[in-house]
Amino acid sequence: MAPFDAILFDLDNTLCTNDQSGENIYAGAFDAAGLDRFGEPSDLWTALDGPPDHDDHEGYLADGFERVAAKHDREGVDVRALARGFVETIDHSAVSFRPGAEAALAAARDHASVGLVTNGPERRQSIKLDALGIADAFDAVVFAGDMPRRKPHPDPFDRALADLDAEANASLHVGDSLEFDVDGAHRAGLDAAWCPVETGTEGDLDPTSHAPAYVLRSLTEFSAILDGGP
Repeated sequence: MAPFDAILFDLDNTLCTNDQSGENIYAGAFDAAGLDRFGEPSDLWTALDGPPDHDDHEGYLADGFERVAAKHDREGVDVRALARGFVETIDHSAVSFRPGAEAALAAARDHASVGLVTNGPERRQSIKLDALGIADAFDAVVFAGDMPRRKPHPDPFDRALADLDAEANASLHVGDSLEFDVDGAHRAGLDAAWCPVETGTEGDLDPTSHAPAYVLRSLTEFSAILDGGP
């Protein structure tokens, strides 16, 4: 049995996925802003630069829409209105468990203290937890989006471990992002289990910079870690 005193989980794209399509949200942004549509969701995803600034999420989206507008010769468009429309269209309750997530969470609770470390703010993430019925499933919850520093900084992990009274060298973090979850866990001294959203992306792993202790094709494989598997 793997000797973990605490097991931490990421939320978005680890335990759950958003069931709203990108097309629905993108179209809703233009409808809410009262503007004629230009571009495609893929244009916006490409235009967004790095992770969002949790202090100005609308500004982050507005910058992306401004780049898309320039690409389509639509300078002068109210990109702030589009950003607000985008945020207003997102239904944070439209979430569902990733395959194996419920069983993984139950198995973790049978073996160790369990925490949640998510980069989203409480106002959004608590809606998802309620929709999934797991608001009370964790011994500690850290909404890093409300902290000065988010993953991959060690602070969110440190706070969760302090709340669980657990040591980093006896703890595991499970997440989908190499940059935020795996590297962040390593910075804080935890082992990491990487469960990418799309199967087959294991080949994108750079072991010199990340090297998670465990690579999972699905959370259905998680219990093998607790049973001492690879």
